[in-house]
Amino acid sequence: MAGARDFALPRMVDVPSLVFFGSVLMDDVRHTPVLVAPVLELLDPRPGEIVVDATLGLAGHALRFISAIGSEGQFVGVDVDALNLEAAGERLSDAPCKVVVVRDNFARIDAVLDGIGLRGVDVLFADLGVSSTQLDVAMRGFSFQQDGPLDMRMDDRSPTTAADLVNRLREAELADLFFNNAQERKSRRIAREICRVRKEDRIMTTGRLSEVVCRALRVHPNSRRSRIHPATRVFQALRMAVNEELSVLDVFLEKAPRVLNAGGRVGVISFHSLEDGKVKWDFRKRQRAGVYEIVTKRPTQADEEERRCNPRSRSAKLRVARRTEVDMDDC
Repeated sequence: MAGARDFALPRMVDVPSLVFFGSVLMDDVRHTPVLVAPVLELLDPRPGEIVVDATLGLAGHALRFISAIGSEGQFVGVDVDALNLEAAGERLSDAPCKVVVVRDNFARIDAVLDGIGLRGVDVLFADLGVSSTQLDVAMRGFSFQQDGPLDMRMDDRSPTTAADLVNRLREAELADLFFNNAQERKSRRIAREICRVRKEDRIMTTGRLSEVVCRALRVHPNSRRSRIHPATRVFQALRMAVNEELSVLDVFLEKAPRVLNAGGRVGVISFHSLEDGKVKWDFRKRQRAGVYEIVTKRPTQADEEERRCNPRSRSAKLRVARRTEVDMDDC
Protein backbone atom coordinates (compact mmCIF):
# COMPACT_ATOMS: atom_id res chain seq x y z
CA MET A 1 0.00 0.00 0.00
CA ALA A 2 1.28 3.42 -0.92
CA GLY A 3 2.78 5.29 1.99
CA ALA A 4 3.12 2.19 4.18
CA ARG A 5 6.30 1.60 6.12
CA ASP A 6 7.54 -0.74 8.82
CA PHE A 7 7.72 0.47 12.40
CA ALA A 8 9.98 -1.20 14.93
CA LEU A 9 8.21 -2.72 17.91
CA PRO A 10 9.44 -4.62 20.94
CA ARG A 11 9.63 -8.32 20.18
CA MET A 12 6.89 -9.05 22.71
CA VAL A 13 4.35 -7.31 20.48
CA ASP A 14 3.46 -9.68 17.64
CA VAL A 15 2.59 -7.33 14.79
CA PRO A 16 3.17 -8.90 11.35
CA SER A 17 2.08 -5.66 9.68
CA LEU A 18 1.98 -2.32 11.41
CA VAL A 19 0.85 0.18 8.81
CA PHE A 20 0.54 3.95 8.70
CA PHE A 21 -2.16 5.35 6.47
CA GLY A 22 -2.66 8.77 5.18
CA SER A 23 -6.70 10.81 4.33
CA VAL A 24 -11.77 10.92 2.63
CA LEU A 25 -13.57 8.37 4.52
CA MET A 26 -14.93 5.30 2.81
CA ASP A 27 -18.59 4.50 3.38
CA ASP A 28 -19.25 1.68 5.82
CA VAL A 29 -21.16 -0.54 3.45
CA ARG A 30 -20.95 -4.05 4.89
CA HIS A 31 -21.13 -3.62 8.63
CA THR A 32 -23.48 -1.57 10.79
CA PRO A 33 -21.83 -0.53 14.07
CA VAL A 34 -24.07 -0.34 17.13
CA LEU A 35 -24.81 2.64 19.38
CA VAL A 36 -22.86 5.07 17.20
CA ALA A 37 -24.61 8.25 18.39
CA PRO A 38 -24.27 7.41 22.14
CA VAL A 39 -20.63 6.37 21.66
CA LEU A 40 -19.76 9.71 20.07
CA GLU A 41 -21.79 11.70 22.59
CA LEU A 42 -20.51 9.97 25.73
CA LEU A 43 -16.88 9.42 24.71
CA ASP A 44 -16.79 12.91 23.19
CA PRO A 45 -13.75 12.59 20.86
CA ARG A 46 -12.42 16.09 20.15
CA PRO A 47 -10.20 17.65 17.46
CA GLY A 48 -6.53 16.81 18.03
CA GLU A 49 -7.11 13.99 20.54
CA ILE A 50 -5.66 10.47 20.55
CA VAL A 51 -8.31 7.78 20.17
CA VAL A 52 -7.74 4.04 20.52
CA ASP A 53 -10.27 1.51 19.24
CA ALA A 54 -9.06 -1.65 20.96
CA THR A 55 -11.39 -3.94 18.98
CA LEU A 56 -11.22 -2.37 15.54
CA GLY A 57 -13.41 -4.85 13.70
CA LEU A 58 -14.48 -3.46 10.32
CA ALA A 59 -13.80 0.14 11.40
CA GLY A 60 -17.45 1.11 11.74
CA HIS A 61 -16.86 3.15 14.89
CA ALA A 62 -13.35 4.10 13.79
CA LEU A 63 -14.60 6.11 10.82
CA ARG A 64 -16.74 8.22 13.15
CA PHE A 65 -13.92 8.71 15.65
CA ILE A 66 -11.56 9.86 12.91
CA SER A 67 -14.10 12.33 11.58
CA ALA A 68 -14.39 13.82 15.09
CA ILE A 69 -10.66 14.17 15.86
CA GLY A 70 -9.77 15.67 12.47
CA SER A 71 -6.41 16.02 10.79
CA GLU A 72 -4.59 16.98 14.01
CA GLY A 73 -5.74 13.89 15.88
CA GLN A 74 -4.26 10.41 16.00
CA PHE A 75 -6.11 7.10 15.77
CA VAL A 76 -4.91 3.65 16.82
CA GLY A 77 -6.85 0.52 15.86
CA VAL A 78 -6.15 -2.88 17.44
CA ASP A 79 -7.58 -6.27 16.45
CA VAL A 80 -6.46 -9.90 16.58
CA ASP A 81 -8.49 -10.87 13.51
CA ALA A 82 -6.36 -10.68 10.36
CA LEU A 83 -9.35 -10.46 8.00
CA ASN A 84 -10.91 -7.65 10.00
CA LEU A 85 -7.61 -5.81 10.14
CA GLU A 86 -7.11 -6.02 6.38
CA ALA A 87 -10.64 -4.77 5.66
CA ALA A 88 -10.38 -2.00 8.24
CA GLY A 89 -7.02 -0.92 6.87
CA GLU A 90 -8.55 -0.44 3.44
CA ARG A 91 -11.37 1.64 4.88
CA LEU A 92 -8.98 3.83 6.80
CA SER A 93 -6.45 4.24 4.00
CA ASP A 94 -7.66 7.78 3.19
CA ALA A 95 -8.14 9.01 6.74
CA PRO A 96 -7.17 12.68 7.25
CA CYS A 97 -5.23 11.98 10.45
CA LYS A 98 -2.36 9.72 11.43
CA VAL A 99 -3.66 6.16 11.73
CA VAL A 100 -1.83 3.17 13.20
CA VAL A 101 -3.28 -0.33 12.84
CA VAL A 102 -1.89 -3.16 14.98
CA ARG A 103 -2.64 -6.86 15.06
CA ASP A 104 -2.73 -7.79 18.71
CA ASN A 105 -5.11 -8.66 21.53
CA PHE A 106 -6.66 -5.77 23.45
CA ALA A 107 -5.51 -7.38 26.69
CA ARG A 108 -2.04 -6.18 25.66
CA ILE A 109 -3.10 -2.59 25.08
CA ASP A 110 -0.27 -1.24 27.25
CA ALA A 111 2.40 -3.11 25.24
CA VAL A 112 0.87 -1.97 21.94
CA LEU A 113 0.88 1.68 22.99
CA ASP A 114 4.40 1.45 24.41
CA GLY A 115 5.52 -0.04 21.12
CA ILE A 116 4.33 2.94 19.11
CA GLY A 117 5.56 5.49 21.61
CA LEU A 118 2.26 6.58 23.18
CA ARG A 119 2.25 7.18 26.92
CA GLY A 120 -1.39 8.25 27.27
CA VAL A 121 -4.60 8.42 25.23
CA ASP A 122 -7.75 10.50 25.44
CA VAL A 123 -10.36 7.95 24.35
CA LEU A 124 -10.18 4.17 24.80
CA PHE A 125 -12.98 2.10 23.29
CA ALA A 126 -13.84 -1.60 23.06
CA ASP A 127 -16.81 -3.21 21.29
CA LEU A 128 -17.01 -6.81 22.52
CA GLY A 129 -19.40 -7.98 19.83
CA VAL A 130 -18.64 -10.50 17.09
CA SER A 131 -18.12 -8.84 13.71
CA SER A 132 -19.97 -9.49 10.47
CA THR A 133 -16.92 -11.14 8.89
CA GLN A 134 -16.90 -13.66 11.71
CA LEU A 135 -20.64 -14.40 11.83
CA ASP A 136 -21.38 -14.32 8.12
CA VAL A 137 -18.41 -16.27 6.74
CA ALA A 138 -19.14 -19.98 7.11
CA MET A 139 -15.48 -20.99 7.09
CA ARG A 140 -14.89 -19.06 10.33
CA GLY A 141 -17.14 -21.51 12.17
CA PHE A 142 -18.87 -18.98 14.43
CA SER A 143 -22.45 -19.51 13.30
CA PHE A 144 -24.88 -22.41 13.17
CA GLN A 145 -26.79 -20.70 10.33
CA GLN A 146 -24.26 -21.91 7.73
CA ASP A 147 -22.38 -25.19 7.87
CA GLY A 148 -18.63 -24.82 8.23
CA PRO A 149 -15.65 -26.10 10.20
CA LEU A 150 -16.07 -25.85 13.96
CA ASP A 151 -13.37 -23.25 14.46
CA MET A 152 -14.48 -19.98 16.17
CA ARG A 153 -10.98 -18.52 16.54
CA MET A 154 -10.80 -14.75 16.23
CA ASP A 155 -7.02 -15.10 16.01
CA ASP A 156 -6.08 -17.89 13.60
CA ARG A 157 -2.69 -18.15 15.32
CA SER A 158 -4.36 -19.56 18.45
CA PRO A 159 -3.86 -23.32 18.92
CA THR A 160 -7.32 -24.30 20.17
CA THR A 161 -10.50 -24.49 18.09
CA ALA A 162 -14.09 -25.12 19.14
CA ALA A 163 -13.80 -28.62 17.66
CA ASP A 164 -10.90 -29.31 20.02
CA LEU A 165 -13.02 -28.40 23.04
CA VAL A 166 -16.13 -30.27 21.86
CA ASN A 167 -14.21 -33.48 21.20
CA ARG A 168 -11.69 -33.32 24.04
CA LEU A 169 -13.38 -32.01 27.20
CA ARG A 170 -15.00 -34.42 29.63
CA GLU A 171 -18.78 -34.40 29.98
CA ALA A 172 -18.73 -32.47 33.25
CA GLU A 173 -16.30 -29.91 31.81
CA LEU A 174 -18.52 -29.32 28.79
CA ALA A 175 -21.58 -28.94 30.98
CA ASP A 176 -19.82 -26.42 33.20
CA LEU A 177 -18.57 -24.50 30.16
CA PHE A 178 -22.08 -24.20 28.68
CA PHE A 179 -23.60 -23.15 31.98
CA ASN A 180 -20.90 -20.79 33.22
CA ASN A 181 -20.32 -18.99 29.92
CA ALA A 182 -23.88 -18.82 28.64
CA GLN A 183 -26.26 -19.83 31.44
CA GLU A 184 -27.48 -22.79 29.37
CA ARG A 185 -29.95 -24.49 31.72
CA LYS A 186 -29.88 -27.81 29.85
CA SER A 187 -26.09 -27.93 29.84
CA ARG A 188 -25.79 -31.42 31.33
CA ARG A 189 -28.22 -32.93 28.86
CA ILE A 190 -26.39 -31.32 25.93
CA ALA A 191 -22.97 -32.39 27.19
CA ARG A 192 -24.19 -35.96 27.64
CA GLU A 193 -25.47 -36.12 24.06
CA ILE A 194 -22.26 -34.61 22.66
CA CYS A 195 -20.17 -37.22 24.47
CA ARG A 196 -22.44 -40.03 23.22
CA VAL A 197 -22.26 -38.88 19.60
CA ARG A 198 -18.51 -38.24 19.52
CA LYS A 199 -17.80 -41.84 20.54
CA GLU A 200 -18.97 -42.83 17.06
CA ASP A 201 -17.48 -39.92 15.12
CA ARG A 202 -15.83 -36.61 15.98
CA ILE A 203 -18.03 -33.52 15.77
CA MET A 204 -16.16 -31.28 13.33
CA THR A 205 -18.69 -28.90 11.76
CA THR A 206 -21.09 -26.22 12.98
CA GLY A 207 -24.01 -28.00 11.32
CA ARG A 208 -23.27 -31.27 13.07
CA LEU A 209 -22.93 -29.61 16.48
CA SER A 210 -26.21 -27.76 15.93
CA GLU A 211 -27.94 -31.04 15.09
CA VAL A 212 -26.57 -32.70 18.23
CA VAL A 213 -27.68 -29.82 20.48
CA CYS A 214 -31.17 -29.79 18.96
CA ARG A 215 -31.42 -33.55 19.38
CA ALA A 216 -30.39 -33.26 23.02
CA LEU A 217 -33.07 -30.63 23.60
CA ARG A 218 -35.62 -32.60 21.53
CA VAL A 219 -36.45 -29.62 19.33
CA HIS A 220 -36.25 -28.96 15.62
CA PRO A 221 -33.57 -26.42 14.54
CA ASN A 222 -36.33 -24.23 13.08
CA SER A 223 -38.55 -24.50 16.15
CA ARG A 224 -40.30 -21.31 17.25
CA ARG A 225 -40.61 -22.43 20.86
CA SER A 226 -37.94 -19.88 21.70
CA ARG A 227 -37.03 -16.57 20.07
CA ILE A 228 -33.41 -17.72 19.83
CA HIS A 229 -32.01 -20.77 18.06
CA PRO A 230 -31.67 -23.80 20.39
CA ALA A 231 -27.90 -23.90 19.85
CA THR A 232 -27.27 -20.18 20.45
CA ARG A 233 -25.99 -20.49 24.01
CA VAL A 234 -23.76 -23.47 23.26
CA PHE A 235 -22.11 -21.62 20.37
CA GLN A 236 -21.69 -18.51 22.53
CA ALA A 237 -20.08 -20.50 25.34
CA LEU A 238 -17.65 -22.22 23.00
CA ARG A 239 -16.68 -18.97 21.26
CA MET A 240 -15.99 -17.32 24.60
CA ALA A 241 -13.87 -20.26 25.72
CA VAL A 242 -11.87 -20.53 22.49
CA ASN A 243 -11.02 -16.82 22.59
CA GLU A 244 -10.74 -16.57 26.39
CA GLU A 245 -13.05 -13.59 26.20
CA LEU A 246 -13.80 -13.10 29.89
CA SER A 247 -10.20 -13.36 31.04
CA VAL A 248 -8.86 -10.97 28.38
CA LEU A 249 -11.63 -8.51 29.29
CA ASP A 250 -10.47 -8.63 32.92
CA VAL A 251 -6.92 -7.78 31.84
CA PHE A 252 -8.06 -4.97 29.55
CA LEU A 253 -10.17 -3.39 32.30
CA GLU A 254 -7.23 -3.60 34.71
CA LYS A 255 -4.90 -1.83 32.27
CA ALA A 256 -7.34 0.78 30.96
CA PRO A 257 -6.84 3.49 33.62
CA ARG A 258 -3.06 3.23 33.29
CA VAL A 259 -3.11 4.15 29.59
CA LEU A 260 -5.68 6.95 29.87
CA ASN A 261 -4.70 10.58 30.26
CA ALA A 262 -6.34 12.54 33.05
CA GLY A 263 -9.79 13.43 31.76
CA GLY A 264 -9.65 10.58 29.25
CA ARG A 265 -12.75 8.49 28.61
CA VAL A 266 -13.10 4.72 28.42
CA GLY A 267 -16.14 3.05 26.88
CA VAL A 268 -17.09 -0.62 26.53
CA ILE A 269 -19.98 -2.13 24.57
CA SER A 270 -20.95 -5.58 25.84
CA PHE A 271 -23.55 -8.03 24.56
CA HIS A 272 -24.35 -10.31 27.48
CA SER A 273 -24.64 -10.12 31.23
CA LEU A 274 -21.29 -11.72 32.10
CA GLU A 275 -19.36 -9.08 30.17
CA ASP A 276 -21.57 -6.21 31.28
CA GLY A 277 -21.27 -7.28 34.90
CA LYS A 278 -17.49 -7.23 34.72
CA VAL A 279 -17.46 -3.73 33.21
CA LYS A 280 -20.01 -2.44 35.74
CA TRP A 281 -18.14 -3.68 38.80
CA ASP A 282 -14.74 -2.61 37.49
CA PHE A 283 -15.97 0.94 36.90
CA ARG A 284 -17.62 1.05 40.33
CA LYS A 285 -14.49 -0.28 42.05
CA ARG A 286 -12.35 2.38 40.40
CA GLN A 287 -14.84 5.11 41.16
CA ARG A 288 -14.62 4.19 44.85
CA ALA A 289 -10.82 4.38 44.56
CA GLY A 290 -11.08 7.85 43.03
CA VAL A 291 -9.66 6.73 39.65
CA TYR A 292 -12.86 7.00 37.58
CA GLU A 293 -15.98 9.09 37.45
CA ILE A 294 -18.79 7.01 36.01
CA VAL A 295 -20.50 8.78 33.11
CA THR A 296 -23.28 6.21 32.54
CA LYS A 297 -25.11 5.48 35.78
CA ARG A 298 -27.02 2.81 33.85
CA PRO A 299 -25.89 1.19 30.61
CA THR A 300 -26.95 2.99 27.45
CA GLN A 301 -28.89 0.80 25.02
CA ALA A 302 -30.18 1.09 21.47
CA ASP A 303 -33.40 2.99 20.92
CA GLU A 304 -36.42 1.44 19.21
CA GLU A 305 -35.42 2.67 15.76
CA GLU A 306 -31.92 1.22 15.95
CA ARG A 307 -33.19 -2.12 17.25
CA ARG A 308 -35.60 -2.29 14.32
CA CYS A 309 -32.97 -1.38 11.70
CA ASN A 310 -30.11 -3.37 13.23
CA PRO A 311 -31.28 -6.45 15.20
CA ARG A 312 -27.72 -7.08 16.45
CA SER A 313 -28.01 -3.93 18.55
CA ARG A 314 -30.77 -5.32 20.76
CA SER A 315 -28.50 -6.76 23.41
CA ALA A 316 -25.78 -4.08 23.22
CA LYS A 317 -24.96 -2.13 26.40
CA LEU A 318 -22.55 0.81 26.57
CA ARG A 319 -20.84 1.90 29.78
CA VAL A 320 -18.50 4.90 29.96
CA ALA A 321 -16.19 6.27 32.66
CA ARG A 322 -13.88 9.29 32.84
CA ARG A 323 -10.32 9.13 34.23
CA THR A 324 -9.67 11.45 37.16
CA GLU A 325 -6.47 13.31 38.03
CA VAL A 326 -5.50 10.83 40.76
CA ASP A 327 -2.20 8.96 40.34
CA MET A 328 -2.67 5.20 39.99
CA ASP A 329 0.38 4.63 42.19
CA ASP A 330 -1.53 6.29 45.03
CA CYS A 331 -4.42 3.81 44.77
